[in-house]
Amino acid sequence: MYRLVASDMDETFLGAGHTVPPANVQALVRMRELGVLFVPSSGRPYRSIMASLAGIDPALFEGSYVISYNGGFINRYGEDAPIRSTVMDPDVLAWLYRYAVERRICMHVYTESGRIFAQFLNDVERGYIANLSDIYELPDTQRDLSFAQGESFPKIIFMDPDFARIRRLGEHLRGALDPALVDITYSSNRYVEFVPHGVNKGTGLAHLAELLGIDMAETVGVGDSENDLAMIEAAGLGVGVANVSDGARPACDLVLDTCADDGAFPELVRRVIEPSCTR
Repeated sequence: MYRLVASDMDETFLGAGHTVPPANVQALVRMRELGVLFVPSSGRPYRSIMASLAGIDPALFEGSYVISYNGGFINRYGEDAPIRSTVMDPDVLAWLYRYAVERRICMHVYTESGRIFAQFLNDVERGYIANLSDIYELPDTQRDLSFAQGESFPKIIFMDPDFARIRRLGEHLRGALDPALVDITYSSNRYVEFVPHGVNKGTGLAHLAELLGIDMAETVGVGDSENDLAMIEAAGLGVGVANVSDGARPACDLVLDTCADDGAFPELVRRVIEPSCTR
C-alpha cells in the first residue's frame, strides 16, 4: 500500500497561473479518506508553497509536511520553522551572484526566511512570477548581497527562455564549481538551479520517510522536470504527469495521460492509490 505521495508543485500539482485545478482538490479528499499523506515537494520556499495552497481546506493537510528548496528544507504543515534545513556555502553563492550581475543574467536568489530576490528580469519571467508571493525585484544597480540582511541562502537559479542556452550555461559553470559544495539541476524548461551538494527532492523524501517510519517502497513521487528526477527515482513508484520533460520521462515508472493544467491527480488516485489500498 502506498502511504505517502510527494508531489512537485509547478507544472505538476499546480496548473496555469500557479493555481490548483479543482480536480486535484477532489483527489486530495480521496487520498485523505484512504489515509494517504500528501506532501508538496517544491524548489520554492515553504511560505510560497503555502500561499499556493491557501484556498484548500487545511484539514486535508493535517499531520502532513512540506518539502521545500529542492529537498533542502522540511516543515511540518502549518509551522514556519523548518525541522530540517540546508543552505549553500556562502562563498559559492556570492561567486554565482557576482557572475550573474556581471553578465546581467536573469536570476532568483532565495533566502532561508522565504524571501526571493529577483534581478534582471525579462518580460517572460516577469509574467511568470506575477502572482507568486514573497518575490522582491532588485534594481539593476544592485551589486552585492546586502539586500539579504545577513540571511543564509538555500539556492540560486538563473533563467533564460532559451532552454538550450541555459543548459549550456549550467554545464559551463559545472566545470568552475566545486562538486563537493554545489549540485546543478534544471527545471521548467527555463531554469538552471544551484543547490547545496547532496540536496535534492529524493533525499528530502528519504529524510521525511525515515522520520515518519515509512518505507520508501510505500512512497510515490510525482513530477514533471529534471529537478524532480531524484524524487522520481527514489520513490517506490516514480510518476510523471503527461507534460513531463524529456529529461525526466525515462526515469518514470508511470506517465499519466493527464497534464498538470487539467488536474492529473484524480488519474493518479484511480490508477495507483486506490488499487494499492485494496491489495
